[in-house]
Amino acid sequence: MRKTLFSLVALFSMANAGGCLLTQADDLNISWKAYKTFAKLGVGGKFTDVKYTPNKKEGKNFKELFIGSKVSIDISKIDTKNAGRDKTLVSMFFGKLKGKTIEGVIKNIEADKPVNGKRVYHGIVDVMLTMNEKTITIPMKYNYSKDGIFKAKGTIDLFDFKAKDALSSINKSCYDLHKGKTWNDVTIEFATTVKASLCNVKIESKKGVDESKRDNNNSK
Repeated sequence: MRKTLFSLVALFSMANAGGCLLTQADDLNISWKAYKTFAKLGVGGKFTDVKYTPNKKEGKNFKELFIGSKVSIDISKIDTKNAGRDKTLVSMFFGKLKGKTIEGVIKNIEADKPVNGKRVYHGIVDVMLTMNEKTITIPMKYNYSKDGIFKAKGTIDLFDFKAKDALSSINKSCYDLHKGKTWNDVTIEFATTVKASLCNVKIESKKGVDESKRDNNNSK
């Protein structure tokens, strides 16, 4: 009982200071868009076997939730809505990379500057990626929407990850379909759900601790 009361008081105190209780989901959806032909037509896909280890399930800001979070991606499990293309990509591109996974760690996150004195819900998240035995930190633009979706998007250069041979392999295999051109830049994106609750709670001391106002985002 005492532990429960302490927890409630802590949450109310945090909310009274102008924060929220943020809770992130267990899953992380990771997708990409590669480009083919000189018209640079996009081909989208997603990884279907993603192991995500959050730094924290709950916190008062994005830094507490995300910095230190890790992801491990099985590069043999993909979905481009075309089974034949999936098979070709796995064997002729991903299968040419060293290792069986792509590893990622969120290293930092910074919101953009306030606009007209108001906090904004977008900024830059730095993700350290290890692919083909090469590690690079990639800046990704993030946005947090009103419906609780945290989404980040960035671009990687396959040449930076020493993946020239893998790129040449898929270009040769799909030469006619790609009109002889497979681009080395790839757009990557991840998304997850972050629920915000206990926002705008006002605490008044009147014969103990009373909750006089609660504006829970989930009720809107």
